[in-house]
Amino acid sequence: MKEFVQGVKLWFAPQRIREEGDTPDYRFSLANERTFLAWIRTALALIGGGFAVDQFLPELAWGLRAGLALALLAAGVFSSLRAVNHWVLCERAMRRGEDLPVSRFPTLLSVAVAVVAVAMVVVVLFGWEGR
Repeated sequence: MKEFVQGVKLWFAPQRIREEGDTPDYRFSLANERTFLAWIRTALALIGGGFAVDQFLPELAWGLRAGLALALLAAGVFSSLRAVNHWVLCERAMRRGEDLPVSRFPTLLSVAVAVVAVAMVVVVLFGWEGR
């Protein structure tokens, strides 16, 4: 827990990361930043998808529409938080000469998006309407 709290503090004070270890090859730091930006783009797309489901499918039953929209919005929130956390963890590992961290998050996100996609396929095929 202490490590997690220290990691979150680094989200808001990234200059403190420079105090650890040696400066890695700048290409690795830039690659880490590009990965961060890819996660942010993913988060924005998920959030946009959540709003799109809510706004553009008014004929869908409220509970189903809200469930799909909230699932996408939650995935977007978690992706954005994951982006900054992973950036910090990778930057610290590179500076310390450690292995890069591994995570189950990509798998969980993929499964969540797949479940929402399957639900959307069912909605499109059977045209569930809210009445």
